[in-house]
Amino acid sequence: MQTVMIVGAGLGGLSILKILKETAVLDVKVVIDIDENAPGILFAKELGIEVGTDWKKYLSDQLDVVIEVTGRQEVFNEIRELRDRKTVLIPGSMAYLISKLIEEKEELISRLEYETYKHDLIFNATGDGMLVVDKDATITFINHSAATMIGMKKEEMIGKPVLEVVPTSRLPLVLQTRKSETNRKQTLANGMKIITTRIPMIAENNEIIGAFAVFKDITEVVNLAEELTNLKEVQTMLESVIQSSEEAISVVDENGLGIIINPAYTRLTGLSEAEVIGQPATTDISEGESMHMQVLKTRRAVRGVAMRLGPNKKEVIVNVAPVIVDGKLKGSVGVIHDMSEIKSLNRELSRARQIIRTLEAKYSFEDIIGDSEEMRLAIEQAKLGARTPATVLLRGESGTGKELFAHAIHNASDRKYNKFVRVNCASLSESLLESELFGYEEGAFSGAKRGGKRGLFEEANNGSIFLDEIGELTANTQAKLLRVLQESEITRVGGTKPISINVRVIAATNVNIEKGIINGTFREDLYYRLNRMPIHIPPLRDRKGDIPLLCERLIQKINQDYGRNVEGVTADAMKHLLRYHWPGNVRELENILGRAIIFMNYHETEIDLLHLPNLNIIQEQTFEPFSHSEAEGETLNVKLERYEKEIIAQTLVKMNGNKTETAKALGLSVRNLYYKLDKYKL
Repeated sequence: MQTVMIVGAGLGGLSILKILKETAVLDVKVVIDIDENAPGILFAKELGIEVGTDWKKYLSDQLDVVIEVTGRQEVFNEIRELRDRKTVLIPGSMAYLISKLIEEKEELISRLEYETYKHDLIFNATGDGMLVVDKDATITFINHSAATMIGMKKEEMIGKPVLEVVPTSRLPLVLQTRKSETNRKQTLANGMKIITTRIPMIAENNEIIGAFAVFKDITEVVNLAEELTNLKEVQTMLESVIQSSEEAISVVDENGLGIIINPAYTRLTGLSEAEVIGQPATTDISEGESMHMQVLKTRRAVRGVAMRLGPNKKEVIVNVAPVIVDGKLKGSVGVIHDMSEIKSLNRELSRARQIIRTLEAKYSFEDIIGDSEEMRLAIEQAKLGARTPATVLLRGESGTGKELFAHAIHNASDRKYNKFVRVNCASLSESLLESELFGYEEGAFSGAKRGGKRGLFEEANNGSIFLDEIGELTANTQAKLLRVLQESEITRVGGTKPISINVRVIAATNVNIEKGIINGTFREDLYYRLNRMPIHIPPLRDRKGDIPLLCERLIQKINQDYGRNVEGVTADAMKHLLRYHWPGNVRELENILGRAIIFMNYHETEIDLLHLPNLNIIQEQTFEPFSHSEAEGETLNVKLERYEKEIIAQTLVKMNGNKTETAKALGLSVRNLYYKLDKYKL
């Protein structure tokens, strides 16, 4: 074995050293590097290979190969000058390449040996006899089963002409004719009867390179025939099951041609056997792609695919799976479900959920109807608020759904399994509201309960409290609420001991709190505590595109309340509703739909224009530029505000009332735009 010196023991030298030790094609005598702690030096020491720092000391005519891996040209040139002419000098890159080639060669040889072993193992494991001859009809391979059937050892048959081993063999004839012979009976020299298939082996250049025979003991064939009879019985049974199934079933072969459908399929699609059997799998499809063809192409099952079948374009859901026998694709089977039944069940489930929510007085974000940009923004902000413990301030006109948002925020938060307490701050007097919110101690006032009473904040501990109409709180109550938000503790009326609480506050108002701050009716410090996360809920007139969806949901609710079966709103009635400005928002819409349904006849199923009350339809407001004469005598601030109002109004008309686009055009935030619209009464 040739000896080697490696000069340079960095990562490159380490890689070459490892490869040479793994392949064992060269004997590494010494590893050189000026750094005694180089990775190659340390690895060589582990292997017991001599190491050094000066390559000149080891350069002699005893070395066959020097591999230079320092990457320094001057070192390579110096070794080339001083080496013995018999010593081969190889750069590190070339040595690495040669080593990798040797490694790959060894790997390929090992892989070839392993593949050969696997093939022999597979061929010898089968119960069928296999015999292979070359183009001269000489046996080149025979498996254990074939040797057992012939009655000779494999070693005795390899290399011999096939007619010497099997005198009745027709493999020489197959070599001459190049034609296969399938399932032919044959009697061997020992009297055993077999059934054999003989196939010629033809190369890509059309040259005959040999032939092989696969044969089976006829006893097993008889057994196979008996099994086939049993399989036919099973097939008959399965067909009976398919025909009697209430599920629509369709089966195609490996070419995508229909072979089986059942009566349920005909009832669902309206297609008879004559229209489907023997026809392509696309025959029954009116909308969508054939899932049978997709499964036959991918050999993978598909589930829950929506499509339409038959001349009536029946809406269905299909599940299709491949039929694979012994690894071969034989076709695919599809089970078809009527989508109308599924939709009916979903409607019943939705009604049941709404009834349950009504009984529990709980709502979620699924109950908030709206697809306009303004409403989507409010919903996204509310979902974000639900994931944080911050105080939320819901702002919007009366009837826009502030309480619905409060429910949804609570139910989407980590407090949803705790109490949700609702308080209308405008419905209680100052003294009663304070005692209800914070509770009172025994003897705090005349008529106080014995032992005192827990307040609503204590009841809502670890949960949420919804303070509606927060702008109606008195100054004294505002001060106490501020302490709750700042210190997370309350003091009962007539008490002195603070009580710690953990309550999430959701407040709502339909008034302009900023004006209250200016007028001195609302505390500025409380405003900043409440306004951590303000959410503006748009009025219905700003999201009229949501009216059809709202009508659908509200009609379902009213049907449940009144025991009616109204299906929807006519196109004329909907146009009328869309022209109205809705000062009472969604609450007013529900009121109008409810009145219409009450006065409808029981046989009527749609709300028409005649069922609706007279609505005061207001035409779109137009804005004319103001003249400079109108602004004479006004201060600069008033003039600027007048001009700002005109620009906002014109942009709003230009954007067809779309608040989001108007805000973008003016370079304002949506929240700031709403503030200005409220300020200028636009």
